Amino acid sequence: MSPGCTIVVMAKAPKPGLAKTRLAPALGADGAARLAERLLDHALGEALAADLGPVELCAAPDAMDPAFARWRTLPLRWSDQGTGDLGERMARAIDRALAQAPGHTPRVLLIGTDAPALDAPMLRTAAASLAAHDAVFVPAHDGGYVLVGVRRLAAALFCGVAWSTPHVMAQTRERLRAEGWTHRELPPVADVDEPADLVHLPPGWLTS
Repeated sequence: MSPGCTIVVMAKAPKPGLAKTRLAPALGADGAARLAERLLDHALGEALAADLGPVELCAAPDAMDPAFARWRTLPLRWSDQGTGDLGERMARAIDRALAQAPGHTPRVLLIGTDAPALDAPMLRTAAASLAAHDAVFVPAHDGGYVLVGVRRLAAALFCGVAWSTPHVMAQTRERLRAEGWTHRELPPVADVDEPADLVHLPPGWLTS
């Protein structure tokens, strides 16, 4: 186990009309919600299997939403995403996790639930990368990223970023250079946001 490495999983409640709404044209609102549930199952399972330290589910609209009931038995920390744009919510979650991290070398990985290829071995590699780098990322093929890991908070990494555009990772690299941070990028993976991305799901995910 890497000492002091917390994994924060940011997720919306898997409810029709709230989660994975951009997939509704292909799957319907109910189908999109069912896929969101499957993706959250996967993300939490891999985060726990990585055995790096505490796993926190940072929830929207809030951790008490009944749609999260099935995961109450897992050994998770729970928190609310709160208000603000994605960058503000990510920065707040990372800041809180760093403050609560065990040990003298706190490390935090923050992930969403959109990348089925993000697995326990990749999480372990990302955590290990923070021994030599200030930050670590798993870029997405669409120009964003599906994982960010840090040893300390720099709010500038998340402020003013054009979220949900192909420019996210490029803008983040500019901010890393401005902060004087070293970082490592692991091989990029696909995330599942739009109907065209459904081809990246593991076989059977839409039928079982």
